[in-house]
Amino acid sequence: ARAVFSADSRYLLCASGDFVKVYSVTTEETLRLMGGHADLVTGIQLNPHNHMQLYSSSLDGSIKLWDFMDGIPIKTFTVGCKLLALYTLASAEDSVFVVIPKKGERDTFQLVSVKLTKGAGQDLEAKELSVVLDGVGASPKQIAFGREGEYVVSVKEVNLQVYFFKRKLLNRFSLRTVKTKGGDNRFSCVACHPTEDCIATGHADGKIRLWRNFHQRKEYTYSTLHWHHDIVMDLAFSMEGTRLLSGGVESVLVQWHNESSCQKDFLPRLGSPIEYISMSSDGALCCTLHTDNRITIINSNLRFSRSIQGLIKSRDVKTGLVVDPRTKALVMNGEPGHLQFYCLQSDQQLFSLDIVQRQYIHEAGLKQSDLVKVAFSAQGTWLATVEEREEVTDPELELKLWFYEEETQSFKLNTRINTPHDNHITDMCFRDMGELEDDSLILVTTGRDCVFKVWVMVEDTDPEGKYAQQSVSWSCDFVGSYHNYQATNCCFSEDGSLLAVSFEETVTVWDSVTWDLKCTFCHPPGNIRNICFGRLTCSKYLIGATDYGFLCCWNLLTCALEWSAHLNIVVLQPDPLSEHIAAVSWLSKESSLFVFKPNEPRPIYIQRNLCKEKILLAAFVPRDEPETTGSEKYLWLRRSQLLFLTDTQELMTLSTKPLGEKLTPSSKQLAVEESLPVTPFSLLLGKHRRQQSQEDTDLGKLVVHNKHEQASPAVKELLHTPAHVLPSASFLCPIFINSLLISKESKSAEEVADEVEMESEKTEDDSDEERDVTEMEQEDTSHVELLGEMTCKLSKSQEKELRKIRKMDYSWISAF
Repeated sequence: ARAVFSADSRYLLCASGDFVKVYSVTTEETLRLMGGHADLVTGIQLNPHNHMQLYSSSLDGSIKLWDFMDGIPIKTFTVGCKLLALYTLASAEDSVFVVIPKKGERDTFQLVSVKLTKGAGQDLEAKELSVVLDGVGASPKQIAFGREGEYVVSVKEVNLQVYFFKRKLLNRFSLRTVKTKGGDNRFSCVACHPTEDCIATGHADGKIRLWRNFHQRKEYTYSTLHWHHDIVMDLAFSMEGTRLLSGGVESVLVQWHNESSCQKDFLPRLGSPIEYISMSSDGALCCTLHTDNRITIINSNLRFSRSIQGLIKSRDVKTGLVVDPRTKALVMNGEPGHLQFYCLQSDQQLFSLDIVQRQYIHEAGLKQSDLVKVAFSAQGTWLATVEEREEVTDPELELKLWFYEEETQSFKLNTRINTPHDNHITDMCFRDMGELEDDSLILVTTGRDCVFKVWVMVEDTDPEGKYAQQSVSWSCDFVGSYHNYQATNCCFSEDGSLLAVSFEETVTVWDSVTWDLKCTFCHPPGNIRNICFGRLTCSKYLIGATDYGFLCCWNLLTCALEWSAHLNIVVLQPDPLSEHIAAVSWLSKESSLFVFKPNEPRPIYIQRNLCKEKILLAAFVPRDEPETTGSEKYLWLRRSQLLFLTDTQELMTLSTKPLGEKLTPSSKQLAVEESLPVTPFSLLLGKHRRQQSQEDTDLGKLVVHNKHEQASPAVKELLHTPAHVLPSASFLCPIFINSLLISKESKSAEEVADEVEMESEKTEDDSDEERDVTEMEQEDTSHVELLGEMTCKLSKSQEKELRKIRKMDYSWISAF
């Protein structure tokens, strides 16, 4: 849905799945995640009568009113049918407009007005609907409200409808379906001028039409602007209406001036097609939403300001879901030819690595190189990638190995191997040796050319010069095969001593030192789809899933089948931090999850009908800290988080806690002060106060402030008297300084009952005056009896001697 700026342009609100997110425009940080809808959020609009509130509509048939500064749902209005778009008008006091499916008709939609019923409860029913327009488009950008809400415009196919509210007049305009010059007149989007009677429409052939005089059905006029070579995806007028912004598949934001094709500005190279354009209410900012799940914030002078990049929806995640051991980021296909590193905690892209290093041309049917396989070494210091050109018969393959450079904090290309296999590479894995990685690092690739290859590091020494530098490159060390069958999957055991390679219906196990074939496992019928070794206490087991619907567990010590289950497993994913293995089955259009340990065939967790879509990939991501969960059935999720990617490119996770507990305190806290003007002094004062309160909390000691400090007439006079009537600074300074001094009568060392040492008393030669200030004393200075003992009174010299003794190190005595 189209994003919305807050009234002060400091926050950006946007729909994200069934949540509404609040971003900071200045820091790009996700400040708040508002959840409560049961289905996709289809529209968000600020409440025109209270700019601190937000309306949201969803496919679950409800409209919610939020206080987005606190993230609190104020009201929920149940409409009872799917809501596909949401619009608000300042002139409509107790109503909003939504697009709903027409009852009894397929793919037909109506724009209706919903009366928001008033009531005391939080959950209300809004069943009072009145139809405004029939036969509208399902897309939110195909409806726009005109100047001061006097009329509403709808476009669909080649028809344009204008409905005038006061006159209750409906005008229809139609364009010819196909023009003689080969243009495509179909409407794609519409926007209305904020102050004049002017409608801008975008079309499938890249043209923009500006309609005027549409009050009369026959005397209407339109002018045409044309720059886009393909469909115009969205249009937006500036707040004053002097500029029109347009965007499309070219990834260029075009700004038109004075309705002239000659006067236009461009902001190119925005990364991906522009889906939506939003303007801030003060006209200072606009933002574009892109098809690759990116938000770009742009200044009014058409200069790039900031970018918020979420998980990129690539055409096909061929690399699978891989976890970067270094950053714990999720790694997969991103932009064409790029590898994206996606942070789950912040829901933002960390960085994008250009693997193919060639210009991608956006043209259908063109055969271009793409990234198909990715693997990390155990410590994340090496990255292996495979790219191939989209040829079916004779693919062009390239294997690249990248080394992580600490100086640049990025991966640098080390070795490029052309045609590592004669046919498609089916799988790839590093030998996971933990700390011994650099000494015994091995990469294995399997291919449809019926072999698997072992790649090792070779040190090349430059013979010239005394101080010859040693550089490392990779080369093939061993080639293995089995009865000329295609090699499909490979994985190493936890200790790295064994390599399992599947050849169609057979799993072979090899010694990773001598490369001797140790044993083979076969469970016909069906080719092996996935294989993995057990871990920790279950490291003696090997698990395999066949495409004929069997899950098999083999014992490596007895070389026999331990158990098998009749399940159509499409995803098999072991947890790197425990013995658990997650298996996802797909049967009769339903994805189910089974979590088990290989040493027993009975699953410890079963979740039927996990989601409606087919799950293609899964990954366990280690948590920074083990999660505490009260439920025993979720104990297997303590140390790792399980993520799924569906065939509709949705990333999902199993949650052990409700939404409110999952959010971090930083995303919960959106201070009310942030809505007030910020001055440098208030920032400094706020920071000082936070630090002071943190220090007090950390010390956990009783702090008693001096009475003069709490209520000093001189300080009050200084801070509360208007500046223009204050006397000179030279007159005020002595009074102010004297008010901060602590009089000797208030406390002395002899009257101290209980003394607490502060960190500032680290030097041995502290003066008596300094100690009077830095030591914290209890207010009650009378002698206190503790457990029948009287506290001793020490002289100042004795106290000084005692502190010296306290600071001496006696730890050497423990050796005796």
